[in-house]
Amino acid sequence: MRILTALLLFNVLFSCSSDGEEPMVIENVPPVFSMESITVEEGNQDKSVFVSLRLNKTWDKTVSATLKTVDGTAVAGEDFIAIDNELVDFDPGSRQENLRIQLLADEQWEEDEEFSIEIVSITEATTSANSATVTIENDDILGQFDLPDGYSTPETYQGMNLIWSDEFNGTELLQDDWTYEIGNGASGWGNNELQYYTGENTIFYEGHLVLQAREEFFGGFNYTSSRIITKDKFEFTHGRVDIRAVLPEGQGIWPALWMLGANISDVGWPRCGEIDIMELVGHEPGTVHGTVHYPDQGGNRIFTGNETSLSNNRKFSQDFHVFSVIWEEDRIKWLMDDKQFYQVSRTSLGSQNPYPFNEPFFFIFNIAVGGNWPGSPDSTTSFPQNMIIDYIRVFQEE
Repeated sequence: MRILTALLLFNVLFSCSSDGEEPMVIENVPPVFSMESITVEEGNQDKSVFVSLRLNKTWDKTVSATLKTVDGTAVAGEDFIAIDNELVDFDPGSRQENLRIQLLADEQWEEDEEFSIEIVSITEATTSANSATVTIENDDILGQFDLPDGYSTPETYQGMNLIWSDEFNGTELLQDDWTYEIGNGASGWGNNELQYYTGENTIFYEGHLVLQAREEFFGGFNYTSSRIITKDKFEFTHGRVDIRAVLPEGQGIWPALWMLGANISDVGWPRCGEIDIMELVGHEPGTVHGTVHYPDQGGNRIFTGNETSLSNNRKFSQDFHVFSVIWEEDRIKWLMDDKQFYQVSRTSLGSQNPYPFNEPFFFIFNIAVGGNWPGSPDSTTSFPQNMIIDYIRVFQEE
């Protein structure tokens, strides 16, 4: 009886010819819907691309697929225009349709990126896979960068003299002013950072200095970046500092514009003092921090600071901003685009504690990758990441 049932079922499903032709699938099985993954060049102009949607056979009913885009390393609004619950219909008898996607171009080098098309729902068909991938191949030139608009500060202030500046108009770092720091330091520069600093991660582009963090294996580490200092070359006490910059972003990215006491080799840290003009942790791309680090009576570190954020979900990677400190005797003020957001004084830091901020300091510019504060990069972090600096200017009272 079981053998007879199996034979009857086989005859219901297939009809075979005596000369060995392919079996014919019965007509009431719905078609299979599929999407084609594609790879496209980014280009320098916005453009439309098409993802092919297919059925494996014709069908006498309308097949309806609802689709959406899902961010990957490519992000909606920056790399493409999002699709949310877009309906695509296959008319009866049709086997192919196209989904139009708008890509957003730029002229800045970045790694290849991707996002996906996913099925929200489908009727009158089954699926072979629930998503397809759109890969955007970068075709920009390494060393070519977007230079956005943004805030700027004057070249002069009433009652003050410009005592030192770097407008970065040359083709290499001014050796009389700056030194490259190389390597990973002690314990990842004291922060368990993951990058190896080199002299090759600094680029000069149209009057701007670019510090670049890259995902590449070098010196036993998986990332490289740049760190430059003015120690023993330019050191000063008190004044106004203006630094105009575009900042990097992304999980695990940690750019900083800061100063250390010039006597660090003699007294160590934190006794030398530290003034962080600007720090950003990349998973909070719209917020910057201003901080001081200093010792208590026993030489242990104390720190205090504040933050300021951009409005309307803007990010510091989108425009130039000016990060400033007004450093006076017994007082330091932090400004972003000429708006003060923090202040400390000798009194507010505790009169019982040493106050190292009336001594000479030097500058440090760097992009750290990983570390105790930002954490490690993850699958959402894109490389390279760039900090673009237009100028640094130091003014003192006449």
